Amino acid sequence: MQFVLDCSVAISWCLVDENNDYANAILAMMPDGEAYVPAIWSLEVANTLLVAERRNRMTQEQSQLAIALLQSLLINVDEATDSKAFSSIFPLGRKEGLAAYDSAYLELAIRLKLPMATLDRRLAEAATRCGVELVVVEG
Repeated sequence: MQFVLDCSVAISWCLVDENNDYANAILAMMPDGEAYVPAIWSLEVANTLLVAERRNRMTQEQSQLAIALLQSLLINVDEATDSKAFSSIFPLGRKEGLAAYDSAYLELAIRLKLPMATLDRRLAEAATRCGVELVVVEG
C-alpha cells in the first residue's frame, strides 16, 4: 500500500509516551507499505526528537533507535516540495486554514493521488474536504 505519512504518525512510533493504536497499525503495515513524505518531514522529525531530548522525554540513545527505525522503513522524500511551496502549498493552506507544514502533506497526497495517514484532526478534516482518503486500519 502506498500513502502519505504525516509526521504525527511517525513521531508516535518514536516517543514511548505517545503510544497510539492507529499509529501502531500503520507501522505494522510498513513492511508491505511505501510511504511518501514532503521534504520538510525529516526536519520536523529531527526537531521533535531534539525537543523531546531537551524535555527529558527521551534519551539520546532512544533518539538514535528511533532514527534507525525510521531509516529502515520505505519512506520516500518528495523532492518537489520546495518548488510547490508558493504555487500550490501556500494557496492550499490559505483555503483550508492550515499551516504551510500541514499543507505540504495535503498537497503531496492530492498530487500523488494517495491516501494519508495522520493523527492530526484538522489535517484529516481538510484532507476529507479535498477528496483525499485517509488510511483506514482494521481493529
